[in-house]
Amino acid sequence: MTNPAAPSREPRTPAGPDRTSVLRALGLVLVGSLGIQTSAAISSGLFGDYGTYGTSAVRMLIAAVLMLVIVRPRLRGRGRREWLGICVYGVAMAAMNLCLYNAIDRIPLGVAVTLDFLGPCAIALLGSRRLREGLCALVAVAGVALISAGPLGYFDLAGYLFALGAAFFFAVYTVGADRIGKASSGLDGVALSVTIAAVVTLPIAVPQLPRIDGPDWWLFTFSAVIGVAIPFSVDTIAGRITSARIIGVLFAVDPALSSLVGFVLLGQAMSPQAIAGIGLVAVAGALIVWFAKQPNPVGAHPLPPE
Repeated sequence: MTNPAAPSREPRTPAGPDRTSVLRALGLVLVGSLGIQTSAAISSGLFGDYGTYGTSAVRMLIAAVLMLVIVRPRLRGRGRREWLGICVYGVAMAAMNLCLYNAIDRIPLGVAVTLDFLGPCAIALLGSRRLREGLCALVAVAGVALISAGPLGYFDLAGYLFALGAAFFFAVYTVGADRIGKASSGLDGVALSVTIAAVVTLPIAVPQLPRIDGPDWWLFTFSAVIGVAIPFSVDTIAGRITSARIIGVLFAVDPALSSLVGFVLLGQAMSPQAIAGIGLVAVAGALIVWFAKQPNPVGAHPLPPE
């Protein structure tokens, strides 16, 4: 005889973010992605005078000053673990920007950002144990091959290495957006992380400051606002309302937006072969990240602990 009061033994699937939260996160990620790609296109015009390192460092410094003045983050009352997360997030921001700017100085913006997107995909793939993620990874590799191979390809060894370096730190950044977003109230955590990023690149920024003339100050400030302060803030908010897995999926819009911005602002027309490759990487990457943390069906063998 069945006891109606007995608890059910049927496994329950953990509830994830609802559709409204995902749509809000998508809107935030779109705003941030458009800002980053537009800022990168604008900043590329400053590379000739200030270099890729100098341009990225000065932009980060301006963004940090603005965020400290506007947000006024509290310094007390934070544990060692929270400070560690803030520092790691800030270092990832700085390194990701430095690598990406060196990449887009050598290869088209759309190609650089597509390779950059491989970071969250690789992290998700390393945590996977299923065949479908492996198949998606092969599709992503085929997309990269289309981008770089043949007479219509775009291959520059240094550009690829910098883009893959940006991909590594993009993976760290994706996890950081989730953790800092949930650990910090308001935008305190992201303001402090941007400040850490500015401190890390300060030795590069300081020698450039006396060389900047009036009009370029406006370009640097505009780039800092739309390419650092706004995107990093909205990504962190998206991490608070969803999860690292969903943010990683939403970052699949980056390759498409970067190709569009590169074409409109920089005149970087992409070959049909490269466009097809970017599409393959974006779709395969989104599927890899999405599948990697899906719960197992009822009755399936559990995955080994990560």
